[in-house]
Amino acid sequence: MPVLYEQDKHVSSAILTGQERGVLRCQERTSLLHHWKLTKEQIELVDKAGFGWFRLIGSISLNNSLISALVERWRRETNTFHFPCGEMTITLDEVSLILGLAVDGKPVVGVKEKDEDPSQVCLRLLGILPKGELSGNRVTAKWLKENFAECPKGATAKEIEYHSRAFLIYLIGSTIFATTDPSKISVDYLILFEDFEKAGEYAWGAAALAFLYRQIGNASQRSQSIIGGCLTLLQCWSYFHLNIDRPKRTTRQFPLALLWKGRQQSRSKNDLFKYRKALDDLDPSNVSWCPFEGDLDIVPQSFKDNLLLGRSRTKLIGPKVVEWHFPDRCMKQFGLCQVIPGEVPPRKNEKNHDEDLVEDMNTADEEWMRRRENIVENEGGNGDESEYMQWFNSISVPKLHRDTSLEADIMNVQAAILQFDEVASTLSLEDLHPEEREAIEEAVMSMSNALRVGDWYEASTTNKRKRREDQQTDWSE
Repeated sequence: MPVLYEQDKHVSSAILTGQERGVLRCQERTSLLHHWKLTKEQIELVDKAGFGWFRLIGSISLNNSLISALVERWRRETNTFHFPCGEMTITLDEVSLILGLAVDGKPVVGVKEKDEDPSQVCLRLLGILPKGELSGNRVTAKWLKENFAECPKGATAKEIEYHSRAFLIYLIGSTIFATTDPSKISVDYLILFEDFEKAGEYAWGAAALAFLYRQIGNASQRSQSIIGGCLTLLQCWSYFHLNIDRPKRTTRQFPLALLWKGRQQSRSKNDLFKYRKALDDLDPSNVSWCPFEGDLDIVPQSFKDNLLLGRSRTKLIGPKVVEWHFPDRCMKQFGLCQVIPGEVPPRKNEKNHDEDLVEDMNTADEEWMRRRENIVENEGGNGDESEYMQWFNSISVPKLHRDTSLEADIMNVQAAILQFDEVASTLSLEDLHPEEREAIEEAVMSMSNALRVGDWYEASTTNKRKRREDQQTDWSE
């Protein structure tokens, strides 16, 4: 089986044949986090739950075009980016440094009380019923913000806990577990924060990475146009590693995502093509393989103690998500020589997702328990990566530009279809023989469908609109 056995489903297969899906819609929602006013008591509970550092990041403006270009290079068969200089990925140690979330601890498995109705979960852990705001097991983010964004003065200890839990599920539902519909948040997360001390024992960073892997993997498919997950992590990771439209760093502080804090200038959708070209031309000299070494002095010791897990070949576990972590494919990110990596297990059939998830969850926990035993070493690396690069170029699709001859052929076909569509739109079919009329109508329908590939339809519509405007000008004269 080839390494990239899902190539026909991947967005690169569409791009290489002239089919553009455009910029992804990014669904991480952090712009309203500043509306939450936490008291000192709430901050203490949030810190206990493991989000004391993470909450400091707040909102970072996303560059949707850059994120879209990066997703085009992601391969969910290997959970890595495929660049011209080899494979790279977001590793566990980088999650802890960028987000300030623990990557060691108990796995975050989606927990639900089987016999407890979601509305009763809200009543028990939030103190009120979300009347009309609950859909299945998800409550609207708007309801959470309207009812819990500010804890009243003189609140009881119980009320402080209610407001703190509401903030925490709003926080994770808008960031690390942001789905493609972030307007609603699962109340199942409340159970994870029933006990704040126990919540602090979870490996939230590992869960965030598992969820992001899944979201990037889904978005890398040619049929997708939306992406969720912690896109702040993805964007900051790019800024640290790749010299592509990297903004100026701000004051050094932890978590390291704060180095890129601040609103960036607005981006054009056309930037996607600029970033795609930049990634095509990515040279090893423009890659910062180990970008965090100069900032480790501001990292708390508790995070430094677990940086070794970045080299753990293990399974990452998140709510209803299990994903492999393959640092052995990205050894240059640890200052080591990259050799040809071993095979990766094939992904499960998505049609049997529920059955596979149960099986994966049963084995993933055992794999996670051995995470410190599965630290990859630099076996066989002698500094010469020529053999690896030869292998990599033979199995990968590291560049997305098209050959000049292919580009010209596609443009000629596009021009011919557009010309046919313009001529057909002016034809009068009333005087034609029924068989001729039927043949032309079928041809017009086929061409119209072809024009809906990429941005051809937009070009056709623009041409027709311009022609109508010209006709109206002639009539007015």
